Amino acid sequence: MEQINILSQSSAILLTLVISIIFLIIGIIYSNKYQGLNNYLVANRSVGTFSLTASLVASALGAWILFGPASAATWGGIGAVIGYALGTAFPLFILIYLGKKFRTLYPKGKTLIEIIRIRFGSKLFKLILFLSIFYMTIFLIAEVTAVSILIKYISNTDLWITALIVIVSSLIYTLYGGLRASIITDNIQFIVFVLLLLLAFSYLISFNSNEFNFEFIKLNKPNLLSPNYIPNFTAGLTFFIAVAATNLFHQGNWQRIYAAKNNYVLKKSLILSFIIIIPVVFIMGFSGLVAVSQNSKVVPDLAFFYLLLKEQSVALSIIILVLAISLTVSSIDTLINAISSLIVVDGKKVIEFKGNYLNLSKQIIILLSLIAFFVASKGLSILYLFLLADLFCCAAVLTVFYSFYSKSLNEKNSYISIIIGLVSGILLFPSPDFSKSILVGIIFPTDFFPSIVSQSLLFCSFILATFMPIFSWKLK
Repeated sequence: MEQINILSQSSAILLTLVISIIFLIIGIIYSNKYQGLNNYLVANRSVGTFSLTASLVASALGAWILFGPASAATWGGIGAVIGYALGTAFPLFILIYLGKKFRTLYPKGKTLIEIIRIRFGSKLFKLILFLSIFYMTIFLIAEVTAVSILIKYISNTDLWITALIVIVSSLIYTLYGGLRASIITDNIQFIVFVLLLLLAFSYLISFNSNEFNFEFIKLNKPNLLSPNYIPNFTAGLTFFIAVAATNLFHQGNWQRIYAAKNNYVLKKSLILSFIIIIPVVFIMGFSGLVAVSQNSKVVPDLAFFYLLLKEQSVALSIIILVLAISLTVSSIDTLINAISSLIVVDGKKVIEFKGNYLNLSKQIIILLSLIAFFVASKGLSILYLFLLADLFCCAAVLTVFYSFYSKSLNEKNSYISIIIGLVSGILLFPSPDFSKSILVGIIFPTDFFPSIVSQSLLFCSFILATFMPIFSWKLK
């Protein structure tokens, strides 16, 4: 792993500790006056426009935005940048309609899984519950991995130290205060990272003033902008489908749908969040195009930092560290509370437990956090982790949400269609080096398939996982 060691290990650890503890204290003090299960799960359904907007944006824009969009852009071109930006924001647009519909049809709802159980029954509900928790656990691992890699990059701090600090601090205040604690810290984190992102972007553009433009990319890496470069289309569509589908299954979003004070607040907050997210993710992705145009050997995950930290400024490193911790903690607390809420509301339908399901949820969260800590300490590819989780959600997204508009889909039919999508996608899902898949290169030799398939495995796997279920909808 590359390192630039701008900050000392002790400085980086101290900063990480201080920032994490500040959020911990704020979360506990604020949520102390808002106790009770209803506050823990849906903030007493009383959240206003600013708080809801800030929380939606803070939850959506985790530390992954510092890595994922730029990394994808280095090989997926402008298509990946656009696909990532639209894919991240598009679910919020869809939730304007789905959110109002669900709040009207299921006014006492708390989780998407609960509503699926009411609509279908126990079998499909259990499958979607597993998919949702799996996706959010991967998301949790990826967030902790991202911030740990970044702090190692700028200070050579061991991955496990950063992972331990952010996980433990987030667990303490989120398991105590629930959604209330998550939303208040999201509000502060939103203000902090908006200011720091604007500052970082201004430095990013000034440091690369002659190169942060389409002309420079066209001169050095014309294929990344070319309409004849196939990945511009395949990567763009892949990231749009993948990111959009997973965000529709993010329980953190559904908690906030039900936490809104009313439908007007919900609609306004979702529109504002949509408008904020698109340019942020686009600029992050564009930095990857510029970085790889400057240096074709740049490490994809570190493309944004390659541009921003080329002057090795201590002040900028501190800004990036504070930004990364804020982004990470805002996503982690959302994920912790989201998984916890699923277990509290729906756990009794899956696990026989004589005690308190809130306490059970906390025990399960701590176990998942230990897994996240262990995996994050290994420093695996953030983008690949996300793509694996995204595939699972893509297999279910059309079937689940179409079912609320069509009464012809029954539980058995829906279950089979999702399994078909999953198996289809997994068969073509690429290995970590993207050179082969189970079907292409393992079961059958690569040259057995046309180049459009063997060279676009990720695209093909997501297309099949997303759209294959449609063909089984009419089966009896």
